[in-house]
Amino acid sequence: MQKKFYPWMAFLVWLATALACASPLGNGGGPPSSSDQVATVVASTLQALTPGVSGAETPAAPTGLLLHAMYFVNTDNAGMAQVYRLETDGKTIKQLTFEPLAVGLYDVSMADGSVVYMAGNQLLLIQADGSGRRILVDGGPVDQNDPIANSISNPIFSPNGQTIAYGHKGLNLYAVSSGVSNRVLEKPVVDPISGASVQGEWYWPEKYSPDGTKLLITVAIPNSDGISAGIYFPSANSLVRISGGGSALICCGNPVWTLDGSALYSASSTVGMFSSGLWKVDASNGVVTTLLPGEADGGNFNLANKPYLAPDGQLYFFYATAASGSNGMIQRAPLQLVRSAPDGVTDRTVLRSETFQFLNEALWAPDASFVIIAYAPIADVYQGGILELYYTDAQKSMISLLPYGQQMKWGP
Repeated sequence: MQKKFYPWMAFLVWLATALACASPLGNGGGPPSSSDQVATVVASTLQALTPGVSGAETPAAPTGLLLHAMYFVNTDNAGMAQVYRLETDGKTIKQLTFEPLAVGLYDVSMADGSVVYMAGNQLLLIQADGSGRRILVDGGPVDQNDPIANSISNPIFSPNGQTIAYGHKGLNLYAVSSGVSNRVLEKPVVDPISGASVQGEWYWPEKYSPDGTKLLITVAIPNSDGISAGIYFPSANSLVRISGGGSALICCGNPVWTLDGSALYSASSTVGMFSSGLWKVDASNGVVTTLLPGEADGGNFNLANKPYLAPDGQLYFFYATAASGSNGMIQRAPLQLVRSAPDGVTDRTVLRSETFQFLNEALWAPDASFVIIAYAPIADVYQGGILELYYTDAQKSMISLLPYGQQMKWGP
């Protein structure tokens, strides 16, 4: 049996990686044996990574390799995380942000390529060419005793580029045209001892549906194990909470929208802290359906990751079955790229022979013709990695893109 799922712990892991500002490439050897060694690996690698990005010298790639420009985060010459853009030729790189403090989470407008991002607890916006930098929201000093409560988090553009959703003492919607920000979701409660109003729930936006009518959000209860997800409907100012699925991992930015916005897919390839499996969420009512249960036959577990329901109606994802270790956990299992019917089971076919044991991120081509992965060079790196392009057609070879990147996103 799987161990108990600790959602709040899962959220803290997600938050730590989301706010991380380093580019943690390793030295190609075995995993460090302590957190101090991991920090040493990170620090020694930053200086080596920066010249490759700044100089725009990357492995040769065919002209017109990518369907859209790809955005990502890496460090600059000062060791600060910044946003970069890889052009469609797969080799030309442009640095877009030049902040004195590290850039955190960011998003790209599919309407005009402008970029919204976090730095120093401020919400900032630049135009597609990096010009016109302006501060949209200043969150003020962060309370070090309660850093999450007052932090700006997770800026997300609506598909038409007219609205930026972000977290700050609740869920907020910023109108780009007017510069007005409205807090649309908050749940204060009265402290029974002090009588003061305190935050009863935290909300972070995750992903707009492709048509912009729905917004996936994370819902967390401070100082508890309570963390879940919901679907916010801006036009009705209403929230549908995601329910069912047992200990399914349906939070923290994990689910992805279907192209028609009618559903979400979510998956997990770990056993222990998380439950493994594959799930589908009905966006109209938030009900979760289990497609691949965690436990498979013969004492094995179904391990799935990075699902994408493509325009061809097929589901693409990374998958394997494996038995847990003596500690009852599975981490970093070697997954394979597969394709199936939307149920995750029917006609499931392995597309390539490679295995992906240290997969951290996957960015699917809109037509599922390829996927760009961020592959950790060592086991203890859980964000970003070496960027490689794999075609879903196994006859085409892998293409190396960059020595490191994280938070990959498509632009217009």
